[in-house]
Amino acid sequence: MTDSNNNFRAETFTSASQTIGVSTLNRFAREALEALLPLLWVGGEISNLSRATSGHIYFTLKDAQAQVRCAMWRNRAQLLPFRPENGMRVEARALVTLYEARGDYQLNVEALRPAGAGDLHEAFRRLKDKLAAEGLFDPARRRPLPIFPRTVGIVTSPAAAVLHDVLATLRRRAPGLPAVLYPAAVQGADAPRQLCEALKTVAQRAEADGIDLILLVRGGGSLEDLQAFNDETLARTITACPLPVVSGVGHETDFTIADFAADLRAPTPTAAAELVSAGYFDARNTLSESARRLHQAIDRQLAVLAQRLDRCALRLVHPRDRLRQAHEALFRHEYQIRQAMTAQLSESARSLSRLELRLHSQRPAPAAMRARLDGIGERLERAAHALLAARRQTLGALTASLRHLGPHAVLARGYAIVRNAAGDILRSAADARPGNALEIQLTDGRIDATVDAKHGGSQTPDSCYNAHPSGR
Repeated sequence: MTDSNNNFRAETFTSASQTIGVSTLNRFAREALEALLPLLWVGGEISNLSRATSGHIYFTLKDAQAQVRCAMWRNRAQLLPFRPENGMRVEARALVTLYEARGDYQLNVEALRPAGAGDLHEAFRRLKDKLAAEGLFDPARRRPLPIFPRTVGIVTSPAAAVLHDVLATLRRRAPGLPAVLYPAAVQGADAPRQLCEALKTVAQRAEADGIDLILLVRGGGSLEDLQAFNDETLARTITACPLPVVSGVGHETDFTIADFAADLRAPTPTAAAELVSAGYFDARNTLSESARRLHQAIDRQLAVLAQRLDRCALRLVHPRDRLRQAHEALFRHEYQIRQAMTAQLSESARSLSRLELRLHSQRPAPAAMRARLDGIGERLERAAHALLAARRQTLGALTASLRHLGPHAVLARGYAIVRNAAGDILRSAADARPGNALEIQLTDGRIDATVDAKHGGSQTPDSCYNAHPSGR
């Protein structure tokens, strides 16, 4: 029902025979809504607002003719600069989507602002672009702050709680830095004019009051509350002021035209007081650190000098004491030499005794060696006689065996050796032929014979030997 990327395609459902599940239908509907409608601003009134324990906010946004469910997730809700309530008219920047589990069409809210804030934001953007194009916000135009200002001029409302915070911060970080208040309204229709007049007054009285820089501060508030600081005349007055201006308006996330026109923007009024007093604060810390290091250096130097003084004092000895010390050292050395010589002589004597004992143990004994040699000679002679007797007995046995097995002994027992004319011994009757001349050796001589016939096994005799004694 979908292509390879799971994108919704209307032509997939042209066949009436195809059926899809409800979850598939809701998924296609959500994808179609999110693809066709971009992230947009929707205005209406909040109703049925509820805050979940997870931090998410759920509400209905409605007007006279219709309503739509909305959900704002915790990571977005915790950034809201105000607390949404039922009946409040707001503008929501949201993504149109569909909650698939219930099939409810709803808005996923990314940002929320009170109704009318969109016009203020648009006016803020146009004025910012206009002044930026004129070069009022050029970083090169900004002046550096004095590191150690003589006096700080504060432009704010005397009734504002932020004045107490700024003065407390200055007293804590730079107790000797004076501050002069130039009162002006910071909210309302007449606030821009009063702020401009206060800045001009500071510029006129700067020399008399010793003012080196100006703090333009106000506490946090909604976009409407901060509108006095988005005034074009105020921005031009700030840039035309001959003294450096530090702005500390609202909270960290609040930005005004005065912030861009000022020489330095601080995220909060307290941070602005910290910035203008940074030189004194850092100098105090630097002085404290330098004093600590100086004390350490002095202590180290005093310790070194004390050690040198001790060494010098040790060298200041009376001559009588020097002689006494030399005599004691001489006596001590003499005693050590005597002890060393005595120990050396004792060790030499012990070594000599050990060598004498070893020499005595190695001294030869001729009588004992002669007796041992005689014993060895006797044992050797007995062994030689015994070995010779055994060899003679073995030789006799071998001689008897050899005589018993010799040819003459065999011939003496009635055997004979028959050779042919070539002198080869006949070992089989098959080697003889009738008419062959033979020589028969007996124990006491030889007989010449001729083969007349031969007999083999049980066969009929076909030859015999005619013997002619030769007397050999």
